[in-house]
Amino acid sequence: MTELSGNDSHEWRITGMDCAACSRKIQTAVERLPGVSGVEITLMNERLRLQLAPETTLPAQVERAVQALGYGITAPAVAAPEAPTEQHGTETHADHGSHNHADLPTDQRWYHTAKARLVFFTGILLAAAQIAKWTFLVDHAVWAFTLACLVGLLPVARKALAALRAGMPFTIEMLMTIAATGALLIGAAEEAALVVFLFAVGELLEGVATNLARDGIRALAKLVPATALLEHDGHSHEVAAETLKPGQIIQVRPGDRMAVDGEIVSGISGIDESAVTGESLPVTKGPGAAVLAGTINTEAVLRVRVVKASADSTLARIAQMVADAEAARAPTERFIDRFSRWYMPAIVGVALLVALLPPLTMGADWGTWTYRALALLLIGCPCALVISVPAAVAAALSTGARHGLLIKGGAVIEAMANLHTVALDKTGTLTEGRPVLTDTLPAEGIAAITLLQLAATVEAGSTHPLAKAILAQAKSDGLTLLASHDARAFPGKGVEAMVEGALVHVGVADAANPTVALLQADGKTVVEVTRDGVALGLLALRDEPRVEAAEALQQLKALGLQAVMLTGDNLGSATAVANRLGIQAQAGLLPEGKIAAIQKLAAEGGVMMVGDGINDAPALRQASVGVAMGAGTDVALETADAAILRNKLTDLPAMIRLSRAAMANIRQNVAVALGLKAVFLITSVLGLTGLWIAVLADTGATVLVTLNAMRLLARDPRRGG
Repeated sequence: MTELSGNDSHEWRITGMDCAACSRKIQTAVERLPGVSGVEITLMNERLRLQLAPETTLPAQVERAVQALGYGITAPAVAAPEAPTEQHGTETHADHGSHNHADLPTDQRWYHTAKARLVFFTGILLAAAQIAKWTFLVDHAVWAFTLACLVGLLPVARKALAALRAGMPFTIEMLMTIAATGALLIGAAEEAALVVFLFAVGELLEGVATNLARDGIRALAKLVPATALLEHDGHSHEVAAETLKPGQIIQVRPGDRMAVDGEIVSGISGIDESAVTGESLPVTKGPGAAVLAGTINTEAVLRVRVVKASADSTLARIAQMVADAEAARAPTERFIDRFSRWYMPAIVGVALLVALLPPLTMGADWGTWTYRALALLLIGCPCALVISVPAAVAAALSTGARHGLLIKGGAVIEAMANLHTVALDKTGTLTEGRPVLTDTLPAEGIAAITLLQLAATVEAGSTHPLAKAILAQAKSDGLTLLASHDARAFPGKGVEAMVEGALVHVGVADAANPTVALLQADGKTVVEVTRDGVALGLLALRDEPRVEAAEALQQLKALGLQAVMLTGDNLGSATAVANRLGIQAQAGLLPEGKIAAIQKLAAEGGVMMVGDGINDAPALRQASVGVAMGAGTDVALETADAAILRNKLTDLPAMIRLSRAAMANIRQNVAVALGLKAVFLITSVLGLTGLWIAVLADTGATVLVTLNAMRLLARDPRRGG
């Protein structure tokens, strides 16, 4: 037992769950215990969370209730700190490519599991019985088939009785027990044995398929190395990554993964961020740049200051959010769950009618109609149906996270797949969020390079966005700042300084100037540079659209979505950007204005709001889906329903394509599950198919929908189609 945030919160890892029916059985069983509340079971993450009222049910009683159903239950393992290995210099013999599996107990290979052993043993018995039949040892064959059936049925019956005691009479194990026992009683021992064997094979295949689907989520947790090189007193020590604390300095060698989120102290190197943001090309970073846990240092040794503990890293939080997102179930999943609750009892009722009515009303053969009723019972398990949604959602969430697209649950996926409008903020979303110098207009007799050099000299040391843009351009052009003194700033008007014996002023330009008015009409901010009161020229700056913004909007249009800009900026700036991008614009909106605009757009259908996650928080919450732009920032991960970690707008249509693909996959799964059930329900009543076909219809459909959902794991959402 592990306590979380409070004395009554508990969490365990559950093993052996292969489908949503398994998780529902566990939930029903533990909810019946006194003092239990807030039960949450995630199939793909194999996690059980609940709250216990003091002095009621003990954690051990919860564990026994789960074990009685035939499932494994363990508290999450706590990694023991590894003994540090002191080393001198930068050499070490540790393998920094190793992964931390402490929180994920190693799973058995499928052929080492109890299910595999059961399949193997019953298969041998079934083969022996078949050989006896072929060699005309009919009497022995009947007993061999009966033995094979009973051996395979025993663990199934045990689970059925445990579920019955927990208040769940309608389970697939109970239906299988009744069907196989009934088949033995009417003399169909051979078919009963085959049915039990096929059921065991199906259970094994379900487990294999579900574990493969889980691998996509598990992969996120395996990207962070278990150890790091911690600097201390001139030496470096190998320590467990989870022991690192903010402020400490670690060394990261070429080829190593970052163990924590940090900031580069010294060194310049390419950083491969594909594991976190999905960015395929390494990004060159140097002192002061942020680096994320799980990213790879590709070129040179870096010294990195720890910013967050390992458990709080961006990657750890992404992995946790993907795991937690399973609890945010889609409306379709909730509907199917409600449907499945009455579906199985209804099938049992139909089976009883099939067994009783024809013999009682028409004098039909009891054995024939009992057999058909038993086949119907095996059609009654809704496993394929209830796994159809969570399997696809889990695969989509994992794929999205692998490509830097964080989506918080099935409900968000479904809402995103049914959008009509995408509303986008301007500054920091459609634009880069920082102005750049666009025009240098010197007066007659003044060189452009001189104008920029003087302006940069005066702006040196200023933190104003316009000053930063001027200085950045001067640095890019290789200009050297001149000597200056007596610098002064005049808020709202500009700055000035003495440069080479003259007073140089950089400030707001006169809007009455036709040139200034023309530039402002194009959405630009204009400053004037003067020397001893004489105008030297104008500098125009503008927050430019992102280089990929136009392409992203074209992709949204191709997806049949309309896009609109909602911004608090003035109409001139908004119109200038909107015209360049070919998008409608609503300007001068306060936060409440954006909310009203979204409410109006929502009358036409689902609305997605895309913003920076800070200023747009109210609008993000108001929209059907709120998406935050942010390269792994806290705001991007916490504020909205989804986040684009690469900070590239083209990932927006990619996220929508992934959601649509997931919903298409879900529809395919539901069609397969219901279609096969309907077909074999009819053929079973008509006597065209028997017990073993009914088992294949159930377990085969479950495996099919799981494998179909796994196709999403290989999908690249950034590619169209």
